[in-house]
Amino acid sequence: MQTLKGIWDFIQYQILGMRWLDELIGSALSGMGLETSTRLGGSIEFFAYDVIKITILLCFLIFFISYIQSYFPPERSKKILGRFHGIWANSVAALLGTVTPFCSCSSIPLFIGFTSAGLPVGVTFSFLISSPMVDLGSLLLLMSIFGTKVAVIYVIVGLIIAVIGGTIIEGLHMERHVESFVMTAGSVDLESPNLTIKERLAYAKDQMLSTFKKVFPYILIGVGIGAVIHNWIPEEWVVAALGSKNPFGVVLATLVGVPMYADIFGVIPIAQALLSKGANLGTVLSFMMAVTTLSIPSMIMLRKAVKPKLLTLFIVICTIGIIVVGYFFNAIQGFII
Repeated sequence: MQTLKGIWDFIQYQILGMRWLDELIGSALSGMGLETSTRLGGSIEFFAYDVIKITILLCFLIFFISYIQSYFPPERSKKILGRFHGIWANSVAALLGTVTPFCSCSSIPLFIGFTSAGLPVGVTFSFLISSPMVDLGSLLLLMSIFGTKVAVIYVIVGLIIAVIGGTIIEGLHMERHVESFVMTAGSVDLESPNLTIKERLAYAKDQMLSTFKKVFPYILIGVGIGAVIHNWIPEEWVVAALGSKNPFGVVLATLVGVPMYADIFGVIPIAQALLSKGANLGTVLSFMMAVTTLSIPSMIMLRKAVKPKLLTLFIVICTIGIIVVGYFFNAIQGFII
């Protein structure tokens, strides 16, 4: 048992967490005469380490997930979802969301395609909620920073929110609040082409490069903000606003996160820096979930496909779910980190 724990710790800290990289960058900066114990040196170390680590994980994950996606193009995914009914359909849709694009804006076109194909609106909303919130990338990146327990519980509660949210929307029969062009668009039922392994690898490579170009600016911005918080913002400020003494910290973090736009790779460095400064775990996770799920740009895109009443219901369900999850994580923080 001790051997297995040692192997897992090595995977978590040296492979996923890349502690060796942090030590290497620290030694390199010290060799150049820059002390990492200073604010400037610490900021540079934080920025270099997180950008390189996240870039490596990002490229690997996108390539791996895109290769899996080559076996599940939209038409095949529609057929799979069409075989299930009730809460099982919502559950499968939520799970399908874990192997789809990394931000809510890129998930919305798939949501429109699924809805126009005749899938129940509640099922497609389960997919829309889970896709940006609990993809496989978030699981591995959360494991590398917050540990296995936090990552696994985060994914489980994210999937629960997606299933419950879709089930509520389905139960309220909100189909009439989807824009007519979505419901009447239809779709061509084509069999996915039988790609060779070489073609699938080429597809995965193209997806990796394309997604990386879109995401990398947000990584730089997110890590930059994280570096400032980590080394320049006084700890007492963060504790006062987002610590345990502020009972409304979760609500505040959720509301602050909504106007922002970033994917999971851009927002985790900010969450990491806030946690290191004394913010509660659930509070920073609520901030992270709000950014990735309810950003204003994605809500503007979604408004093109659904009417205000359904959009409002979606926002309310996600907001309440995120806040509940935040307080839940704050309550169990002492047991999991």
